[in-house]
Amino acid sequence: MSYQVIARKYRPQRFEDVVGQDHVTRTLSNAIQQGRIAHAYLFCGPRGTGKTTVARIFAMCLNCTGGPRVDPPAEDPKCVEIAESRAIDVIEIDGASNNGVEQVRDLRQTVRYAPASSRYKIYIIDEVHMLTTAAFNALLKTLEEPPEHVKFLFATTDPEKVLPTILSRCQRFDFRRIPAPLIVKHLGMIAEREQITVDGAALQAIARGADGGMRDAESALDQLISFCGTKIVEEDVLSMFGLAAGTRVAALANAILSGEALVALRELDGLAQAGKDLGRLTTDLLHHFRNLLVFRVSGGDRQLLEVTEAEAGALEAEASRVEVESLTRILEVLTEAEGRLGHAISKKILLEVTVLRAIEARAAVNLQTLIETLGQLRDADDAGSAGQPAVASATGVSPAPGPTVAPRGLARSDAAPEDTPVAGMSEGAAAGAVAAKETAPDPLASLWARLLEAVGRARPLIQQALRPGFPVSLDGNRLVIGFDPGAAESMGTLDNSRTQAFLRTKLEELGVTGAQVGFVVTERPGRAMAIPAEPVAAKGDAPAPARPGSPEASLSDFKNDPAIREAVEVFRAQQAEVRG
Repeated sequence: MSYQVIARKYRPQRFEDVVGQDHVTRTLSNAIQQGRIAHAYLFCGPRGTGKTTVARIFAMCLNCTGGPRVDPPAEDPKCVEIAESRAIDVIEIDGASNNGVEQVRDLRQTVRYAPASSRYKIYIIDEVHMLTTAAFNALLKTLEEPPEHVKFLFATTDPEKVLPTILSRCQRFDFRRIPAPLIVKHLGMIAEREQITVDGAALQAIARGADGGMRDAESALDQLISFCGTKIVEEDVLSMFGLAAGTRVAALANAILSGEALVALRELDGLAQAGKDLGRLTTDLLHHFRNLLVFRVSGGDRQLLEVTEAEAGALEAEASRVEVESLTRILEVLTEAEGRLGHAISKKILLEVTVLRAIEARAAVNLQTLIETLGQLRDADDAGSAGQPAVASATGVSPAPGPTVAPRGLARSDAAPEDTPVAGMSEGAAAGAVAAKETAPDPLASLWARLLEAVGRARPLIQQALRPGFPVSLDGNRLVIGFDPGAAESMGTLDNSRTQAFLRTKLEELGVTGAQVGFVVTERPGRAMAIPAEPVAAKGDAPAPARPGSPEASLSDFKNDPAIREAVEVFRAQQAEVRG
């Protein structure tokens, strides 16, 4: 007897022997037991996952002696004929080479004849997506209402190319990629029967290279037996298929996470010099960072990961030193590179650039976080400028001429009486009272800060529109929010029923019962000042300073704002113009 490859020798002959497709085999078994056998089935999924094998087993169950039955005996002559592809009533057709209208017309002629010796005449059409549109259309009527003795079993790796009119006439079953642990277990069983010694790391490497396809894994094992003999180790698998060892992939990933560009480039160069497949290396890196991300998000849920105990321990050690945002940015860089590798002239250069970009992405700052930081810097600057008069009065030094500052959240008309020392109080005691009052926490400012934080968690865009504003007063349950004249546009985006309802909800969550919100255009309390009469400049005198509120003053205030200066430094920007 001639040699038979492992993929054919160990091909499943019963539903219970099929690996990793329980959802398909259980449904077909129940259909046979309940007598609910449809006239057309479509099996779709990646290559090597068992589509044609399940179609043959289903044909055995339908045409076995005394059938249909779920578990026909293996020695049944009809089952043996189907397994050896010599059954008259089970016709297997290659859709790639029989894809024309003429072949479909011949099929339509033959379906009318009864089966020769079996219960059903079964047509198994492999790669059915290769049929032309005209051939599909010619098959429509026959597929919708075939004779009772005819069953169609279609298999395809690309169901998107099958016409919707064909899909609607079939029961569709999607075959999944087989998990690596199941492939390792099945290969171990085959190696034991073939009396071959294969270490666990080698089986893991074969399963990783098969990418969910059992036929690919069995073919690789067959090739390795020819190459290595009766003993197979991991190095044999890696050298034959150009795979990188899991430890080398982990070392490269660790260099990326540590920001060690030179170490990462040396590791990548070593893998390239060893002849490793760089495309496969990129995929392995993607899987590694994906596992790390899932481990970080799920808290180490092993059901979501296909890793060994040792790999899980390494993931746990790495997960504690990296944030989710960094991992997502690294995955975006690697995903982009994976799509470009197929068109790259020099894959090594592209992958080197990708590794350097991944290192930069690891330490990048999220734009939203940067905006919030700049906003906090601006608020801190405003708070500092508002606190300067209080410090001056506490030290007994008269403040320099300038704007009079009212505590944030209070109208200027209310600020003056409260800042006046109580009659009969000594000068030192009055200064101490004023200082204590200025340094006491402001309930309105505290409420405003908590409101901004709560809004930012739910609606960041509304938070950004609120940042130019400031609390004016809280009269009972009505919060009045003010905007400088130059920031009136922000008020326009907030003053609508939907946004006000959202703000009322957040205020009630913060303890303001029956909250109401109002908006006004007014000067920020920290910037209010008395406008002196504009003197007439004598001839030859220096130009008078810009009057507050004038365009020149607005431009000067804008350029000197600490938050703006910080943004210019971070983005290396230039200020083009200021618009009110």
